[in-house]
Amino acid sequence: MELHVKPEHSSNTSAYPERARMLISCPDGPGIVAAVSRFLFDHEANIVQSDQYTMDPAGGMFFMRIEFDLPGLDDRLEQLKTEFAEIAGRFSMNWQIFQVSHKKRLAIFVSKEDHCLVELLWQWQAGDLDADIALVVSNHPDMKEYVESFGIPYHHIPVTAETKTEAERRQLEVIGNDIDVIILARYMQIISPAFIEHYRHRIINIHHSFLPAFVGGKPYAQAYARGVKIIGATAHYVTEELDGGPIIEQDVQRVSHRDDVNELKRIGRTIERVVLARAVKWHIEDRILVHQNKTVVFN
Repeated sequence: MELHVKPEHSSNTSAYPERARMLISCPDGPGIVAAVSRFLFDHEANIVQSDQYTMDPAGGMFFMRIEFDLPGLDDRLEQLKTEFAEIAGRFSMNWQIFQVSHKKRLAIFVSKEDHCLVELLWQWQAGDLDADIALVVSNHPDMKEYVESFGIPYHHIPVTAETKTEAERRQLEVIGNDIDVIILARYMQIISPAFIEHYRHRIINIHHSFLPAFVGGKPYAQAYARGVKIIGATAHYVTEELDGGPIIEQDVQRVSHRDDVNELKRIGRTIERVVLARAVKWHIEDRILVHQNKTVVFN
């Protein structure tokens, strides 16, 4: 069995123990940036990165992401949140503050196709995925030995039409209460509305996205039969609408009549693994704001 070494640290979190990130969305209007910047200045915070976007200055939505360093962050963060609530109320903000040194905890769901899972594990081992992979859940036992070679717990929970409710109960049980995001790394099961409600905008899925779209079985064979010239992949948050949640990232690659079904599948796997890894990275770096069924991604 091949052995893997669990990363001991991440260059991001270890280098910036006093860094935090703030995400804000609110109705647009004058004074938002000034109020937030003044608040951070008054609390001795140093802004190291700031991004903003407005949908429409006259009555639209405003989105903001700020990274800042604050001396004594561990001891001062809760008080900072309490005092910022006054500004948030003034501008009707939805807002969150995250401590960079507190890594997100990930649960990965996978079925039999392993390419997306392998990519995430490789990036995590290399220190490029700044998170803790807490566990892997699968409806098949195939990847157990490989995943456990990384020192990551693997939970095999079979799913059938008759046992789906019980399987989801067991999944929620093994996940526990401290998972920040669930990644469906080619997990070939539909997630129930009750499960989604536990992790609203915290379940990321990946799927092929052909032009035109092909639904049903054997999408690559359908694409080949139609002679498509572009194939791609889409990463999105899971909602009750199948493959219809807010899109985080997409990519495409040109193909030609020379590419048979197997080559289309190979190209598709490569795009899927890259697109999913990007989406996960942006989520754990607090770069995504969701508004209705769209995302604003500061990358």
